[in-house]
Amino acid sequence: MAPGATASGAGAGSPVLLINPHMCSRDSLRLPLSLLNLAAVLEGRRPWRIVDGNLDPDAVATALRILGGAPHALVGVTVMPGPQVATAIEISLAIRAAFPAVPIVWGGYFPTLYPDAAINAPYVDYLVRGQGEATLCDLLARLPDAGRPSPSDSASDPSALRDLPGLTWKSDGHAVHNPERPTVPPEALPTLPYGRLGDVAAYLRPSFMGARTAVHQAALGCRYKCDFCGVVSMWNGKTVLDDGERIAVALRTLRDGFGADGVQFYDHNFFDREESSVPILDALGKLEMPWWCYARADTLARFSVSTWEKIRRSRLRMAYIGAEAASDEVLARMKKGSRVEHTIEVARRCREYGVIPELSFVLGGPEDPEGEIEKTLTFIRHIKGLNPEAEIILYFYSPTPQTDRADLRARPDVAHIPKLRTYGPTGPTLPTTPEEWTEPRWVSWVCHQDAPWLTPRLRQRVNDFARVLACRFPTVQDTRTSVWGKSVLRNLARWRYATGRYARPFELNVAQKIFRLRDPKSESL
Repeated sequence: MAPGATASGAGAGSPVLLINPHMCSRDSLRLPLSLLNLAAVLEGRRPWRIVDGNLDPDAVATALRILGGAPHALVGVTVMPGPQVATAIEISLAIRAAFPAVPIVWGGYFPTLYPDAAINAPYVDYLVRGQGEATLCDLLARLPDAGRPSPSDSASDPSALRDLPGLTWKSDGHAVHNPERPTVPPEALPTLPYGRLGDVAAYLRPSFMGARTAVHQAALGCRYKCDFCGVVSMWNGKTVLDDGERIAVALRTLRDGFGADGVQFYDHNFFDREESSVPILDALGKLEMPWWCYARADTLARFSVSTWEKIRRSRLRMAYIGAEAASDEVLARMKKGSRVEHTIEVARRCREYGVIPELSFVLGGPEDPEGEIEKTLTFIRHIKGLNPEAEIILYFYSPTPQTDRADLRARPDVAHIPKLRTYGPTGPTLPTTPEEWTEPRWVSWVCHQDAPWLTPRLRQRVNDFARVLACRFPTVQDTRTSVWGKSVLRNLARWRYATGRYARPFELNVAQKIFRLRDPKSESL
């Protein structure tokens, strides 16, 4: 199809192009699970292809070339809040200019959490909110009746769209949010078509767990209510779990078929409950693959000794655990649902059973940012005393739009759009377009790198502490820096950490540039 042509030739079996816009370095490249899940439900129904901007250095040109080769039913773009919004805009603009009749659909966390802003663009025709597999298939079936999009209307015949759950679309320039779609559990979905992705080996990157680390998602959602976490509103407070045998089958495929020797679980909360965790741990124990996962301190702290022994035998190397704060009052205000005593207990348990706890802290809430920060820095030193191997990840507090779950239960047949009236107690108001979300201040705020109520002095205090801590206790995730380099950093930072003099660590700033010590917050697994 030539640039500017229509997509009128896109029939019932026309292909679908799925795009993962650029957002990370080659070292952080991982399997695009969100798009692979969509591809899995398209298998046998329609041809599909994935363009991954993290792997393809010129994803825009590749997408245009593919679209020029044949009429396409639609283009699906997955979008996370933060730096991926800008690259999603870039590739969507290019497609809209060259192929104005091809429907462009955004899905993922950004359009789910901020749908009014995401749909407010001439290059976005539809949003898929929440879980996308069933909504995508339904939309593809409706598109022939819906007709071609225009800048102000997603379809020439809106009646084809009105009863399609999980969809947001435009009519006369206004957003229309259809009711929510029920969550589909993992066992109802097909296995992922890894072999059809292309060069799977490129996605199996070296890590501290092995030379070829894969990723997998065994469960969806989280039933807790933390007010800084997008998972809560993405999944409406639900958790749906896969079973141990299906997980084992997927991991054996990655291990035996593609050479994976470690796995990072993207589950939002891997250990939901002890009784559901035990069969999964038994399955993992037979695979002999080191693994990493997300977990909650309160859940792990309550596990029995026998379950902790299963954790040891399963070869869990590290668990990312949301400690968040140093006081129960702050944890309650965040709606975390756990207590400080759970963080202390899990730090001890992890040391006993050979698991490295990667503890994240959310600093500087708007109520008392300085007081909370100082309490948390002191508490972190206490945790490091209990378990020197504990790794610390520091973020700044960022509020996230929340769904009224009581209203969701009472009225399941209407749309429930996550709300956030202002960003913090005194504003500012949220952006109203995708372009506004690409402004540097919003990218830093939504990525928990800053907050509008923090002073420069407080930000610097946290950054200086983080630098001293990282040099004094170099992360085990760093497979790049030499043993000698880590020893130099430890010794340089020793006196600062011992005396609590974190301010202006100029010598550590220079040394860290020389040795390029990995920062797990920005260079995750």
